[in-house]
Amino acid sequence: MKRRLKQQPQNYNRFTEGGDEDDAPVARKPSTISNMSLLDRLSEGYARIMCRMSGESRLRVYRKLMSLLKNRFSLMDSLDRVFDIISNNGKNPGEPMAMAISAWSRSLRNGDPFSVAIKGWAPSREALMLSTGDVSHLDEALENLIKVTEGSAKMIAPMVNATMYPAFLSIMVVMIIYGVGAFLVPPMAEAAPGLRWTGMASDLVVFSTFVQENWVFIFSIPPVAFFVIWFTLPRWKGKSRAWFDRMPPWSLYRIFVGVSWLLTFSALVKAGTPVSKAMRALRADANPYLLERIDRSLVYINNGDNIGDALLKTGYDFPDPEIVGDLRIYSELDNFQEALNKMANEWLEESVKQIEQKAAILNTVAILSVVAIVGWAVMGTFEMQDQISRAIA
Repeated sequence: MKRRLKQQPQNYNRFTEGGDEDDAPVARKPSTISNMSLLDRLSEGYARIMCRMSGESRLRVYRKLMSLLKNRFSLMDSLDRVFDIISNNGKNPGEPMAMAISAWSRSLRNGDPFSVAIKGWAPSREALMLSTGDVSHLDEALENLIKVTEGSAKMIAPMVNATMYPAFLSIMVVMIIYGVGAFLVPPMAEAAPGLRWTGMASDLVVFSTFVQENWVFIFSIPPVAFFVIWFTLPRWKGKSRAWFDRMPPWSLYRIFVGVSWLLTFSALVKAGTPVSKAMRALRADANPYLLERIDRSLVYINNGDNIGDALLKTGYDFPDPEIVGDLRIYSELDNFQEALNKMANEWLEESVKQIEQKAAILNTVAILSVVAIVGWAVMGTFEMQDQISRAIA
């Protein structure tokens, strides 16, 4: 039989002066900002950074809280029990997540909602999604948050595979080019001074001279290209960006941002947030790329268009032309919330496959580039040897 506790009000605290002091670890007693030492402030600052960076740790806490709330535990009692687990029954209160839970409890005792309590400890998007669930439906808000976070995480691995291996092969191409031009061709050219090279041998000699004179430029190409791509992905805006969104790596980024946006938007709408309010709320955590698309859509939404028509009129094909078409249809249905949630989850699975397919194409192109350069160098070397042999004969 499941043991159920009597639900307590949100500001309930079993570690107050009137509570059972025997059950409370000394480390659990709250400290206020005014009496925190410099070391305490540094420890909390470090814990905030670690908590924000550790998405999986936060998810584990959210799952435990959701499970307890669904079994009718109060939020304060749920936090107390999760604290006991994370801190090993109070033996390790300095663990970053334990410190986070302790800070959340203090904030709740001060009357703040849970979405406010986690600010600074979690990304603003998580606080936004949890704000729709305070207080009676916090378990549902946590469930939606977990689904969105796990869905976004599914995109990370294929995104990394789609970019890292081609990047490695690109660096290899540069190294091969430099090796051929600086170490392979010069000794062969010196073996036959004054020889007039023809065909591929002539191309290889000219190429070798270019490499030796411009090796700084050649080696700067990969880092400059990677920096430009990294810098433009979240910042580049305008119609020109919409055109480049059709080709990788920008197309991969559009899919990633589009899926994350649609999952979050779907969760907010499912929680009862109006479309226009949900779009405005998503502005808070948006980079310039996404912000432009949200703001442009809001112009048409405020003029009475539904979300599908608004996205179509922006001309950005965001998040995806097919998704925009589906949204135009589903926006007119009575069960828009359920249809939107189903569409978001289905597109997540399809997008993972799309990214994997694009990654395979990029990897193939990169491999073929390496093979082509090596083959060209080998054929040119053979031709140089042949011309040297004919000249000596």
